[in-house]
Amino acid sequence: MLFEDDIKQLIESSVTFPLCDQNDNPIPGVRVVDRLATESTWSSIIKPSEPIPRVVFYSIKGGVGRSTALAACALALAEADQQVLLLDLDLESPGLSTSLLPEDRQPAFGITDWLVEDLVGNGDSIIEDLQAESPLPRRGQILVVPAHGRRLGEYISKLGRVWMPSVPENGPRRIWSERLARLLGKLEELHRPDIVLIDSRAGIDEMASACLTDLGASRIYLFAQDSVQTWSGYRLLFQHWRQNDVALEMRERLQLVAAMLPSWDGKFDKAATDLWEQAYNLFLETLYDEQPAEIDQAHDQDDRGVSLESRNQADGSSEDCSNFSFDLNDQEAPHHACLIPWNQSFAGIASHYRRLDGIPSGLLESVYGELIKNLLINDLHSKLGPPS
Repeated sequence: MLFEDDIKQLIESSVTFPLCDQNDNPIPGVRVVDRLATESTWSSIIKPSEPIPRVVFYSIKGGVGRSTALAACALALAEADQQVLLLDLDLESPGLSTSLLPEDRQPAFGITDWLVEDLVGNGDSIIEDLQAESPLPRRGQILVVPAHGRRLGEYISKLGRVWMPSVPENGPRRIWSERLARLLGKLEELHRPDIVLIDSRAGIDEMASACLTDLGASRIYLFAQDSVQTWSGYRLLFQHWRQNDVALEMRERLQLVAAMLPSWDGKFDKAATDLWEQAYNLFLETLYDEQPAEIDQAHDQDDRGVSLESRNQADGSSEDCSNFSFDLNDQEAPHHACLIPWNQSFAGIASHYRRLDGIPSGLLESVYGELIKNLLINDLHSKLGPPS
């Protein structure tokens, strides 16, 4: 930092957080400037996009049915006569497109190809070859933009270049997440979808950071299993947002999804209750506001499980509605997870597309309807508006 020309600009453009003492109390007047080796951060938050909502499906750990649930939502939205644009941003573990596209309908190129070509100003030449339409829905439309297309080339080598910034001769320098956002804007302008669904990379890495914080997500579904690894990972992420003063910008976009709950031997209800309790404790410790004692007592008397904000709006009271606090059983709370039962029929199959192709429309809706129990679709419609 001693060799920087403009220290003020450096601090303003960097990730900073207060320096705390051993009791986690901020030390007045002292902040840490966190200079990272990479240019993507989890604390530079882009406002939700308008007018097209962007919805991210994310998980701390892989293998929890996230991509399958996304495909189910895409199909249900299309059957409701919506135009859905779907992006596979799990670049290091691609495969979402096989859920909705037959092998012979994969597009020529994918997102990785565009990010590499954009480095040399050639992205526009392939943008119309990045997507293919799924033949599965009987109504609406699903356009799939895969991580890669038919022409794989040196895919591993390409992955090593997608993170690079572009430095044009006559233009601003763009970090890779800004280039990714530009691609998404171009795709929206080209296809005018009603909604965009994004399959994020699992874990806490650069791609996941871009999906959750840099693409203007309106809704973020956090897939979770009731395990120590899951809660530990989300706690790290939530505490990072709180430490960097961006929790207020993120928390209203979040909704937990209970993935692959056991649905045999009467275990479903208990598993759901256990997961809700663990999730509630996590959100209470990290993202929810502290509640005064009189508010806690009022919540205890509210047998409907309605949040403070909802109750104030309903009765017209003048209390501060900005308090982001919820009861354990509040169905509108982000910790109150949408439930997905474990379905053995979706495990260990080579292609979801081959399994679903040819199923009559009514049965197709029931197969995926059972998978998502309509909870995700209902949440999408309630938070982002009904189909246009």
